[in-house]
Amino acid sequence: MRVGAQLPPLEVPVTRTLIVSGAIASRDYQDVHHDAELARKKGSPDIFMNILTTNGLVGRYVTDHLGPRAVLRKVAIRLGAPNYPGDTMTLTGTVTALDGDTAEIRVFGANGIGHHVTGTVTVTLAAGGAA
Repeated sequence: MRVGAQLPPLEVPVTRTLIVSGAIASRDYQDVHHDAELARKKGSPDIFMNILTTNGLVGRYVTDHLGPRAVLRKVAIRLGAPNYPGDTMTLTGTVTALDGDTAEIRVFGANGIGHHVTGTVTVTLAAGGAA
């Protein structure tokens, strides 16, 4: 691994099941994450993904690439365009810093309407970890 290295993109189909199950798993019972009619009444065209699901997908993206010895130390994200059902979010990443066994990776996630997520992931690679 080197500074400037790009992680391969990961396409994540944004399904109703993913949105609802992510909200339930993170105990986020706000109606905009599971009830399309109530989401529309609140001004959204449909239900949308919550930040905790996005945070988990960003972490998964990095650890899937770096392997089981990768330990997430920090995931700092900011949301932009919502993830609605029927779209696809494509995650990309670039290694921005290295310090011994610790790497910083800048992550972007885009969907059909724009940038859904931007952020930085700090990860430590245990001995024998992938690069």
